[in-house]
Amino acid sequence: MGASGRPVPALGPPDSMRRNLATRLPRRKAAPMAAFDRLPAALRHWLHQAALPWSTASALRLWQRALRDTGSEYDALARLSAIESRLIARDAARIWGDGHPAIRPDTPRSPSPDRPLPAPRVAAGR
Repeated sequence: MGASGRPVPALGPPDSMRRNLATRLPRRKAAPMAAFDRLPAALRHWLHQAALPWSTASALRLWQRALRDTGSEYDALARLSAIESRLIARDAARIWGDGHPAIRPDTPRSPSPDRPLPAPRVAAGR
């Protein structure tokens, strides 16, 4: 009992919530935000503005390869942006249609089972 004579509430979740915690699924070994926090500052900043939802593992792998190949953080960030642009352009036609501004003529498109690739366009008069 508390100083006012009322019962003190028990700490922790009520019994009904404890049942929600009982699961047979394995618990996560690592904290995802801790992995993000360990990334280099420049890569973390780039991920904040990225258009695609990158995993920390794939972003770090690409970052290390780009940094090794270019030798410069600035050039590595430019390479990550180019990779992301290619990924967006590759899927833009399938998702948003051929008129999407991210589509470039030289971009290979990924086929979709429900929408085959369109036939190549032939210029009139040729």
